[in-house]
Order: sequence, then C-alpha cells, then structure tokens
Amino acid sequence: MTGFVYIMGAGCGSADLITVRGQNALKKCDTVVYDALIDSALLYNARENTELICVGKRSGAHSAKQEDINALLVENALAGRTVARLKGGDPFVFGRGGEEITELQKHGIPFSVIPGISSCIAAPELAGIPVTHRNMSREFHVITAHTADGERDFSQYANLDGTLVFLMGLNALPEISAGLMHGGVSPATPAAVISEGGTAQQKAVRGTLADIAEKAAGMPAPAVIAVGGTAAFDFSCSKRQGALSGVSVTVTGTERFTEKLAGLLEADGADVKRYSHLQIVRKQEIPALDGYSCIAFTSSYGAEMFVEHCKEKRIDLRSLACMKIAAVGRGTAGTLADAGIIPDIIPDRFTVADLADAIADSTPGKVLILRAALGSEQLTERLAKRNILFDDVKIYDTVSRPGIPAERADTDYIVFGSSSGVQHFFEGGSTISGKTKTVCIGVQTADSVKKYTDSEIITAAPHTAQGAAAAIKGDRK
Repeated sequence: MTGFVYIMGAGCGSADLITVRGQNALKKCDTVVYDALIDSALLYNARENTELICVGKRSGAHSAKQEDINALLVENALAGRTVARLKGGDPFVFGRGGEEITELQKHGIPFSVIPGISSCIAAPELAGIPVTHRNMSREFHVITAHTADGERDFSQYANLDGTLVFLMGLNALPEISAGLMHGGVSPATPAAVISEGGTAQQKAVRGTLADIAEKAAGMPAPAVIAVGGTAAFDFSCSKRQGALSGVSVTVTGTERFTEKLAGLLEADGADVKRYSHLQIVRKQEIPALDGYSCIAFTSSYGAEMFVEHCKEKRIDLRSLACMKIAAVGRGTAGTLADAGIIPDIIPDRFTVADLADAIADSTPGKVLILRAALGSEQLTERLAKRNILFDDVKIYDTVSRPGIPAERADTDYIVFGSSSGVQHFFEGGSTISGKTKTVCIGVQTADSVKKYTDSEIITAAPHTAQGAAAAIKGDRK
C-alpha cells in the first residue's frame, strides 16, 4: 500500500515556532527527511523508532541533491511509510516544496502541505522590524539573492516600493547594496541584517544601505536582509526580566532533563537551546529482592524503573519495610517518595561516594545497586573497601538518540548532567565554541569534559538541575 508524505515547514529558528499541525504530524511519521537548518529539538517529537534522515541544505556545507531527495521521498512512500519532509521556514518560500510535490504526483503518491512561518517575515519581526507599516510600507517583496549561476543584477529591484527582504544573501550583501544604490535607492535608506533569526543566538545589525555591508561583516549565516523605511524601527519584544536576561544556554541530556533545566533557566529570563541527544534504554532485569538488606538508587531513572518493576511483578511495597532504601539525592528520593517509597538514606552531599559511605554506616547487610551501565566505580569501590557485599545491576543504559545531528554550541553556557552525556556529545561530533563556558553536574562529569575541551568549567553544587541553574546565576554576578 502506498504511504503518505507531509511537505512541512519547520518555521524559523526555534522548535516552538512550528505549527501545532506540523508538530502533531511529526508524531505520526515513520520517516523524517529534514534539513540541517531546522532546530534539532523538533526531531524529539518523532516516535522512538522513526527513521531520521538529514539531507543538509545549509549554505557552504554538503547537501543531498534535490533529485536524490525527491527519490528518497518516493522510495519511502512507495514502501508504505508515512513520511515528513521537514524544511526550514515554509516549504513554498524558496523551499523547493513544489519540485518535491511534482515528483510525488508523477508516482501517484498522496501528500499534504503544512505551512511554516517563513524567515522572510519572522526574522525581521523577531528583531523588531515590521515588513509592512500603514504609514510607510504597504507592500514587501521577498527576493532570493542566491542563484545557480551566481549572477544577479540587484539594481532591477531599486524601483520597487515598500520593504525589500533578501534571503540567502549574506555573502552577496556588498553587491546587493551597491546594486540598489546604482539603481537609484538613496544610500541613507535604512537597512538591517538579522542573523540566526528565531534562535538563542539571534543577532541584528542596523545601518543604512551605504554602511550595512561593513557593519554586518563576519555575521554567521543564515541571515535575512531588510531594506526600507521599516528597517529603522525597533519593536523588539520586551524580554522577561530576570537574573539571566540576555544569557544564552545550551542544555544537553535526556529530554526530561533538558525540559526540567530549561524551565528553570527560562523562568530567570535565559534564552535556552535544548539538545536532547540522549535516551534511556532498559538493559538488565531487576533480580528477586530476597537476601538484600538495602536497595541503592543513583538516579531518578533507576528509581522509576524499579517502581515500574514492582507494578509489573505485583510486588507489595509493604514487603520493602524490612529493607533500607538509599537514594543519591533529593531528585531520586522524590521519585521514590511519589510512589510511596520513602528513602531511609540520603547523603548530605549528592555524590555516589557519599552515598557509599552513608550506606556502609547504616547497614551491614548485602546491597542491591540499581543504576546505569556507565555508573561511577566510586560507589562499588568504596563499598568494597568497607567490606559491604553488593550486587551491581546495570538496569539501564544511556545512549545517543539515533538520527539526532551533531550540534555546534555557540551559547554563553552549555550544561552537562552526566559523564555519559559528555562522551556521547563529543564523540558524536558535537563541539562548543571558544566563548562557551561548561557547567557540569558532578565532579566526574567535569573530569570527563576535560578529556575533550579546555573550556572553562563550572561545577554545580548541589549536583542537581537547580544547582546548575544557580551556578550560572552565580557566575553572572
């Protein structure tokens, strides 16, 4: 049976600028064919087993040929799959959506178009520039500055009224300015360049047609150029005031962790980039609980899996009354408490080394450790040194989410919540810029970062999401 294709706009910049219709459609798809310019956080809407295929479409980087993309859509649809063709901005605004639909029609493949917020409107708007204004500009024109042969006579646009919006024109900005002035546009005409619109890294430079190329030199792509009277306006949104207003942060880890920390940071006014590159997968089964005097948890994930295990096996929680329950910190303890399991042991400092000492001081019996595959050896080493018997059961593993592209973190800060997260980030090809400070939850996480970069490191205390947010605020003072 033939499948179905959504030709879908991802919107401009951040993931939350996609439409609700587009977000819901992503959850139905078996395959997502996406451009490099989209916010990778959009891919987290896809189901766990969805195939994610990046086809590039970023200036100066390798991209799949349009013919190959067309063939990819047809191949997957004819195999009976539901496909999302996820494109930056809007699929019909220089997005080649029409070419892809023509190919689908040739093969009788059903499709639907989901509009997206185009950067031609959104990038200027987010920088406080309206593309129209009743008393100044009653029309606007969207122009591509990029052509196959590289030749373009920009003077031909000099006689157009209203606001001129150029896409894909950052490298051609000197030629655009010179061409418009050659065509008769006044050198004093307001102009603006908005780089990385809709993201935490958005930057806007204002000037005139005569000096905008010089002022915008060195700005990163993608960028939108606005020329006309409205480019002099600054109707920028009033930012939420807080201790982190104007601060940009990349948050890495599992989706649950990034959402939790992002919420804390955004409440203080930070601009947050979510990079949920990790997922949790089950590994070993939890053994029978007979013979143990203590169960130790080093994370909320392990605690959740234990609670699920008790429900699946119909274990009466009252049978745990004869055991000590140990949790590494408040977050883990809270997960257990929500299920009616109140921990007996929580160390004053939320580290596995302190957890081991607290366990050894509280129980002489055998300990069942339920934790991640890459758990710190400090826990078992300290227990062994104190002659405490234990079974170290790796009930889950933290792995990279398949299909999530590598990230270049160019924010003021980046946060890592675990050593495994650091490893997957850097060994997956992701990098951080020279200006970016690294915030680590735990000393071991900080030690892992040192293996990959000489970035300035801040270690959060306490070792929680709240501690990471507090560490960033403390560094800004």
